[in-house]
Amino acid sequence: MTATNDSHLLLRAFCDELARCGVSGAVTSPGSRSTPLVAALTADRGFPVYSQIDERSAGFFALGLAKATGRPAVLACTSGTAAANYLPAVIEAYEARVPLIVCTSDRPPELRAIGAGQTIDQVKLYGDSVLSFTEVGVDALTAETARWIRSLACRAAWTALGRRRGPVHLNFPFREPLLPATPLPEPTAFEIGRDDRRPWTARAQAFGDPLLAAEMLAPIVATAPKGVVVAGRVEGALNGPRFAAAVASFCAASGWPLLADPLSGARSGEQSVAHYDALLRAEPLALSARPTAVLRIGDMPASKALRGWLADLDAVQVLIDPEMAWQDPAMMADLVLDAQPAAVLELLAESCAVGDAAWATGWQQADAFAHEAIDEVLGEQLSEPAVARQLGAQLPADANLVVASSMPIRDVESFFANRDEPIRVLSNRGANGIDGTIATAYGVAAASDGPTVLMIGDVAFAHDVGSLLTARRLAVPLTIVLIDNQGGGIFDFLEVSEHDRFYEQHVLTPTGLKIDAVAEAFGLHLLEASTLDEFAAALDYSVGSDGTQLIHLRTDRAENVALHKQLWKSVAVALAR
Repeated sequence: MTATNDSHLLLRAFCDELARCGVSGAVTSPGSRSTPLVAALTADRGFPVYSQIDERSAGFFALGLAKATGRPAVLACTSGTAAANYLPAVIEAYEARVPLIVCTSDRPPELRAIGAGQTIDQVKLYGDSVLSFTEVGVDALTAETARWIRSLACRAAWTALGRRRGPVHLNFPFREPLLPATPLPEPTAFEIGRDDRRPWTARAQAFGDPLLAAEMLAPIVATAPKGVVVAGRVEGALNGPRFAAAVASFCAASGWPLLADPLSGARSGEQSVAHYDALLRAEPLALSARPTAVLRIGDMPASKALRGWLADLDAVQVLIDPEMAWQDPAMMADLVLDAQPAAVLELLAESCAVGDAAWATGWQQADAFAHEAIDEVLGEQLSEPAVARQLGAQLPADANLVVASSMPIRDVESFFANRDEPIRVLSNRGANGIDGTIATAYGVAAASDGPTVLMIGDVAFAHDVGSLLTARRLAVPLTIVLIDNQGGGIFDFLEVSEHDRFYEQHVLTPTGLKIDAVAEAFGLHLLEASTLDEFAAALDYSVGSDGTQLIHLRTDRAENVALHKQLWKSVAVALAR
């Protein structure tokens, strides 16, 4: 295999996956830049391929295929105005809710806007008349990109066939040579898709029929005594006590351990493994804890260790995705199920049998070891992990905890222990940015009956300091726990911290903000805490008080990095005993 063949091998996998997803056919039009795509489509993939000279006709021809069959039709054209001629058919498909997969070939980025022939701006060419747009890079073949291209084909097909059917747009920038430099070899191990010609990721819609969803999942649960549940954030009405109770009931009935992000509101119950992040950083457990099935619900938790572990598993992975958000960054999901999770889990809990008792006990014992090791290392000293742990233990059940992105949300995930009644944890993890965190907390406080606490670092605090005007304008009660380590502490954990030339000024960005002056300017009640006991007392005083309470905690970044390393090492030692 040569490097110049990589794009053709990826396109072969892409078209193979389209066939597995049951497309009704493909329609091509003449042109040069589309050669790689046409070559892959016409290589006997198991669906008919039609030729139309004019792209406008091709678009409506594909529309007819999709209308007649109820299955997506694929369009493939060259670059430039050829793609623009699809627009009338794309608009009709959108308005009439007809599934199309529109594949436009394009010049690579280095040839755009410099006078290269047959090159126009094709990025989001069809505007709001498509359900999704993806710029598709097909330059390098790796195990990851092979999974990604298959997952992309499935996502395109299932999006086109979603609750609101319609067209999707994939834009393929192709570099020369446009034909393989040498004959393509037989597929390697990581190019081959699922067994039995199954789609890489199947999708089933059962939102209004939890019984159907439960029937689909029951055989997977029955044949996987060693399974795990990974619970992430589920938004809005789908979240809450019913969801947490349903997750706990299913895990108790099946014996599957529960790895629950605090944002899920489900970190409770005997099966809950609170310290999964620490455990999966410890090699002994990571090597032995290999489930045969994973049931994922909602968003992917932030834990890098968990994400890496899931990506490396040889297990059936099912994602219950009630919002159709396709939360699968590692492209490992076998099935994405559009269903209401609480109702499905309640039905499964009624019918499933307890799995491998030793499997569940092993996880519970490991979690207990990790809990003890973390407590021993943290002791009574004030530290960033200890602050997160204290919040999880001390806040009342009716509290709302808003957590900033970067280190605060990671410490909450890593160090929150189990609770009988989980508190509500919220965070802006859609785009994972730090902007608007204070304003978000005030919004939560304004709409909530219980007390609201914000856990935030000094950079995120400075970024949204103007939102403190709310303290005087609306008089909404809020407790702000400000962890002040003079910069973006999360970056000290990354390789970029070794680049002294620009690191502090351009990455770490210490603000130099005088917190006492900020408190005075915005009318905040400032409480300084330098020990863990002082923090606990300040938190006890602040929660439920009127106005904005600002608890200021100073920590040391270097000590924080060293402490995290000590914590992970301590857990690994405890597990190895």
